[in-house]
Amino acid sequence: MILAVLFANSEGNILIERFHGVPAEERLHWRSFLVKLGAENLKGAKNEELLVASHKSVSIVYTVIGDVCLYIVGKDEYDELALSEVIFAVTSAVKDVCGKPPTERLFLDKYGRICLCLDEIVWQGLLENTEKDRVRRLIRLKPPVEP
Repeated sequence: MILAVLFANSEGNILIERFHGVPAEERLHWRSFLVKLGAENLKGAKNEELLVASHKSVSIVYTVIGDVCLYIVGKDEYDELALSEVIFAVTSAVKDVCGKPPTERLFLDKYGRICLCLDEIVWQGLLENTEKDRVRRLIRLKPPVEP
């Protein structure tokens, strides 16, 4: 299961978060843990360079896209390899919506469309769609394939 998808700015402020199957009392711990992890390791990281960590029984894959940090946390069948597929789908969708790797301002301007993309890619903790064209059609409320 994909436990969390979290976007933060370079100062550690959360821009978007989606938790699946994580109790409310544990979410603060995850937020602070992920932001601290990024602060320690993402300085000087190349754009879209994937970094991997593990904490307890979960895997974490994280990266920088433009000025925004992206963290994806998974467990069980969502190991580092599966999470890298998720992160590629999410980064591709964000770049598609923004037209380029986003600045924080551009990311916030496109917030609604990014949330729609995120909901189409990860649904209730499971990877749902990875094809960029399919996600693009779904967020425009069109059928996934032409009849």
